[in-house]
Parts: sequence; structure tokens; C-alpha cells
Amino acid sequence: MHHTDFLSRIEHGKVVAAIAEAEKRTSGEIRVWISHREVKDALESAQQRFHKLGMHKAAERNGVLVYVAPRSRAFAVVGDKAAHEKCGDTFWKEVAAQLEADLKREAFTDALLGAVRKIGDVLAEHFPRRTGGENRPPGDAVHS
Repeated sequence: MHHTDFLSRIEHGKVVAAIAEAEKRTSGEIRVWISHREVKDALESAQQRFHKLGMHKAAERNGVLVYVAPRSRAFAVVGDKAAHEKCGDTFWKEVAAQLEADLKREAFTDALLGAVRKIGDVLAEHFPRRTGGENRPPGDAVHS
């Protein structure tokens, strides 16, 4: 599937709102990236994008990137060091399983919303927002 077809089937506003809502409760950063390229290894591509976005520079090392490559029918979820350590392998497998199931049934918005909400919940539990804490504006949260 071409990335523009994928993007046209996503309710962008709902995804941005879900990210903003999740980030109100955590010091963590959540981003969604829809790649326009065909990728051989979604995890490797997601890790590269994570670094290009500078997400590894967060003081608490608690950013999470949801990366989707529609042309390759692939996705990956990358959590920074502290996020990965706190959440554990079972959590990441659950997020991946939910994403995979929703993407297979072509419920693209639901897939992203479910992942963002689940990630937001666990980040809020382990990395609650500090009083006066300020994340970047949520309008910059979904990329392609």
C-alpha cells in the first residue's frame, strides 16, 4: 500500500488528540511516523528515525516511536532505554500484537489510537508528568 493511501485512511486529528491526551499525563514523548519508503527491516528503520528525530536526547530516556511502513506492510515500536526497561518485553509484545491485528483488518486509525493509548498509560504509570513540566507541542506528533 502506498503511504498516501494509508495516510488518507487515517483520522489524523484523532491520532494527534490521542497523543496530546497521553502526553498530558506523562513526561514521556510519543510520536507516530508513517514512512513513505519501502523498508527491509522496520525495526532498524524505526531506530534510525528515532535517532534522526532526536528522541534519544530526552533527559529521562522515555520516548516511544510508533513507526509504520505501509509499502512494506511492516511496523515497529521503539522505546528509549528507560521506557524499554520500565515497560518490559511483555508490554512491547502486547502493543505489537494489537497493532498487527488492527492493521491486518485495515483499521488504521484504531491501530494507531490503541497503540498511543496503551503506550500513554504505561508511560504515565512509570513516568508521570511533573508539575509545570512541558512537552513539545502535540501538533508535531504525527509525521510522514
